[in-house]
Amino acid sequence: MKIHVYQIIIICVSAVMLFQGSKEFFKRETGQTFLKFAVRVIVWGGMGLIAIYPNSTIYFAKLIGIEDNINAVILSGFLLVFLLIFKLLSAIEKIEQNISELTRREALSHLDEALPGDPDGHGKGK
Repeated sequence: MKIHVYQIIIICVSAVMLFQGSKEFFKRETGQTFLKFAVRVIVWGGMGLIAIYPNSTIYFAKLIGIEDNINAVILSGFLLVFLLIFKLLSAIEKIEQNISELTRREALSHLDEALPGDPDGHGKGK
């Protein structure tokens, strides 16, 4: 079995993504659910397995009616698309968390200023 450069790259990227996802899931980081972890394992684990055993896709290609086996091109394309999707979703989740935190801080700071019963109207603790 001859190993090609694209296989090494895909295996490395898949391993990094699986490690990163496992680390985030087991550290119970915000937004990491079992469903996200399972999808990550299926997608990146599948990519890694296909890179290791590229001839296994011939069976699936024949099953769905594709005649030629262009594993390298299709697998690299899927890898790039999934990598971009995971990175975008991760960035969006972090932005949402930051917005929520900032909104809460702002609301609490206005709450401090508007507490009733303060004779000089400056809020509690000022």
